[in-house]
Amino acid sequence: MPELPEVETVRRTLAPAVGSTIRSVWDSGKGLHMHRKPPRSKLRALAGATVTALRRHGKYLLVDLADKTLLVHLGMTGRFLIAPRGAPRAKHTHVVLELADGRSLRFVDARRFGQIDVLDRAREHAHPALAALGPDPIVHGIESAALLARAKTKKATLKAFVLDQSVLAGVGNIYASEALWRAKLRPTTRAHKLTQVTSARLAAAIREVLAHALDKGGTSLRDFVDAAGAAGENADYLWVYGREGEPCLRCKTRIRRSVLQGRATYYCPTCQTP
Repeated sequence: MPELPEVETVRRTLAPAVGSTIRSVWDSGKGLHMHRKPPRSKLRALAGATVTALRRHGKYLLVDLADKTLLVHLGMTGRFLIAPRGAPRAKHTHVVLELADGRSLRFVDARRFGQIDVLDRAREHAHPALAALGPDPIVHGIESAALLARAKTKKATLKAFVLDQSVLAGVGNIYASEALWRAKLRPTTRAHKLTQVTSARLAAAIREVLAHALDKGGTSLRDFVDAAGAAGENADYLWVYGREGEPCLRCKTRIRRSVLQGRATYYCPTCQTP
């Protein structure tokens, strides 16, 4: 699933659409997340509206119009693209916003786990998907003291804690493993055992990992591309994720893989202390 760096990369590469007016809207009529169909009448009512800004909270992209906000979640295989005039419509395209200049914004999703909705501006965070989210590490920053305070109430593993979207919005499986490796913390350690020192290390590691991935345009393991259709390059620069059996980049111990809460987890058994 695309995580914060991937969705932020899409947001940045969608920038050429700001200022464009929507001429018309088409949708496939097929269900997406939880079999819910995109709201056809609300989508078609966007015709004539101008894209004024692009925002993001966690893994959710927010396309601002005059009095509405288009909420987009990429799910597992979703792509939100700017297509040039005359570009053929790809298979698995489910929503198309035709722009007045001939370009179009297209939501393509093979597995249909993504989400599209139309919300009232200034009330978007009342939407259930956004209301449950914690602060965004890029938009709001990460305070180690606040992270420690939340951790003290949790008996989950550190891996589960970092993945908890009510704690930090946008960090997913890849970057949780990467951040815990950078912080030298074992994924199975219980969150309530964090200290001032280790919470500061973890906060700094999360910031570093996300910035590192953004610099490389996100991680493309299979489906992710930015709004222009370009794959991210960060998969070639991952420190621990997907490197089972390879030497740790710090201590040369072989990286191990385990499964926590059904998710693949990668760590160094030597320099990530319990």
